[in-house]
This record gives sequence, structure tokens and C-alpha cells, in this order.
Amino acid sequence: MKFGTLADVETRGKTVMVRVDLNSPIDPSSNTILDDKRFREHVPTIQALEESKVVVLAHQSRPGKKDFTTLEAHAERLERLLDMPVTYVDDIFGRCAKETVRKSHPGDVILLENVRFSAEENLTMKPEDSRYTHIVRKLSSMADIFVNDAFGTAHRSQPTITGLPFAMKTVAGLLMEKEVKNLSRVFTSAPKPVTFVLGGTKVDDSIAVAGYVLANGTADKVAIIGVVANVFYLAKGIDIGVPSANLIKILGYEDEVAKAKKILDTYSDKIVLPEFVAVKENGGRREYPVAATPADCPILDMGSESIGIFSELLRNSGTIVFNGPAGMFEERDFATGTYELLHAAAQSDFSVCGGGHTAAVIEQLGLEPQYSHLSTGGGACIEFLTGKKLPALDALEKSWELFGGKC
Repeated sequence: MKFGTLADVETRGKTVMVRVDLNSPIDPSSNTILDDKRFREHVPTIQALEESKVVVLAHQSRPGKKDFTTLEAHAERLERLLDMPVTYVDDIFGRCAKETVRKSHPGDVILLENVRFSAEENLTMKPEDSRYTHIVRKLSSMADIFVNDAFGTAHRSQPTITGLPFAMKTVAGLLMEKEVKNLSRVFTSAPKPVTFVLGGTKVDDSIAVAGYVLANGTADKVAIIGVVANVFYLAKGIDIGVPSANLIKILGYEDEVAKAKKILDTYSDKIVLPEFVAVKENGGRREYPVAATPADCPILDMGSESIGIFSELLRNSGTIVFNGPAGMFEERDFATGTYELLHAAAQSDFSVCGGGHTAAVIEQLGLEPQYSHLSTGGGACIEFLTGKKLPALDALEKSWELFGGKC
């Protein structure tokens, strides 16, 4: 890693500003946080700063969304998880926020208001430009060191993610460091063979990942499932029925069919597709060879025979990167593929989950302890796996060049 970490700076007695990602599912009617996994992941970083004045920056949702709200409930949840007081300030960089930080003492934790309440934070800007925003200038004057621990927003180029590192000494938090180390291992020292399992409905992301890891030799096999598989079926000229074909159009992925065909033409020996599918017919589950899919029935899961073949492939893999479910797992009749493959993947030497729905299912099944790494950032994880330089990581590196060294 070309950026600094908490081990590289002296934080004792300092005012440390920490950017976290507490963005979580919320019940808009009661403002109740429904899942605090992201909170739990940031606890070690905040605890590591117990001898500092800690000022936490976070966001919840974005303008226009029903769950775009204050961070009052987040402060209460964080307080419970840290088992220590957390002061919530309904201000970001005004007089109230500055005075609260100034009067704080080492060991205090302050959570400032939702940074996206500031219009500037909702802009996508060049990092060099965002350092001159009001939010960056004001916040950077309130602390000695900035710690970016928000891997979940590492793919965003916004002032508190990429602007603050250009205005003050910045290092990665423990979660950010863990994410980068584990995801980097996929490309460097992962046990062979390496199998990527790409599914769900984010077809463009999955195809980008498949193309990258096959082109650079990272993946030995790429197992395609979910709606992504439907696009590959179309690329092979297979009739998948009207409902499934229409879903591709509705999601706007018709242009991805040509990309899938190019991947198939180039790496046919490394792409694995289910040959049997499960459809919803007369309200229940029925299985067919994919080429015999009924014209009026939607494909909602893999067929049992293909589940067995894929499970064997995963059990024989040294490394598995799993991103996206195999079907409509929310319906019990069509959860089999997702559940069975996740159980099989858990047996590999090194297993990584790309976050999102897949991570939620892994927790639901009680498999989390068996996985090497569950990423906290769906979008950030995918972009990392496509070989893109995440804006937050680039800013961390450049900040270390500008302000690096012992603090």
C-alpha cells in the first residue's frame, strides 16, 4: 500500500477527524436503523483512537430519498456499540460544531451532522478542486489528522472523501486497510485455482469484472449466475422466454449482450453457465434445460443439476470471489441455488464476498465466520475488482506524498 495507516502516525492527544460509512437501511416512519453491520465494522478504528479527540463524519442516503435524514439515531447506535458516550451535533462545520470540538477532551467521540446536508458534499468534483470547498476548508481547520475509513464510499469523488486528504495529513483507518489488503490479495497471493462467481442484476458491473479478471489471468474460472447468466444465454442465441428477455430490456442491459458474446468468444473454456434453470410455472418451481425454457415462464434460479456442478467447482477452488445471488432468493422456492453455492464457497481456503445482498444472505445463513472477507462496499468493491483506481485510495496516496511522515 502506498498510503499511510494508523500505525504510521501519532494520534495520542490529537484531534482526529474520521470519515466513516454509516449509511444503512432505515425505516423512514420510525427512523429506526434496521441493520448496523457498517457501524460494527468501524468500531475498531474508533476504539484505536481512544486517546484522541475523535470527530466522526458520516452520511445517510442522499437528497430526495425517503431515508435522507439526520444522524441522531446513528449517534445512539454508535454509542451502544462503543459502550461509551457519543455526542451528536446537528451541525457540520458551523459555530456549534467548532465549539463542541474545541471543548472536547481526549477520549471524547463526536458525531457531526449528515455531511450530505451540505450541498457541496453532493457534488462530484476533482479532488484538487474540492479541497477549496467551504466544507473542506472549515472541517480541516477543526482537526490535526484525517482518517478515511469509509471504503463503502471509496468510489465517490466528493469533498469529505477526496478533498480533505489534499488539505491535511491523511491515513487509512483499520477497515479501509483491511478491505484493500484482502481485495488486493485476490490479484496477488490468492490460493489457486481462483473462481469468480458473478450474479445478481448488476449486469454491466459483472461483465466488466469478468472481462478484467479473465484478460489479466486473475481468474481460472468465471461462474455466471442470476440475471447476468440470462444475458450470456442471449449472447449464445438461446431463447430464455419472454419474461426473462423483457427483464433485460427493462433493466437497460441490451447492449451488454454483445459484450458477453465477446467474452464467450475469447474465453469460452473459462466461462461456466448453468445448463439447467428453475422457472416459475403455475405458481411453483419447475426445472428445465435452459434451451427448453417455456416461453411464458421467468427464470428465477439455477436447476438442481447445475447447482450440483457449480457446488463441486467451488469446493475444488482455492479462492472464490462471490458477488450476486443465483436467483430470486427472497422466494423460498427459488433460494436453493444461492444458498447451496454460498455454502460451497465457504469451504474454500480464501473466500471473498462483494457485499450487498450476498453478504446479507451469508449473515442470514450464519456463514460469516467461514468467509475470509465480506466487503462493506458493494460499488467500491466491484470497481476495485475491475482494476479501477478508486478515488479515495488515489487521494490517500497523494496525501501521503504531500503530508507523509511521522506526525
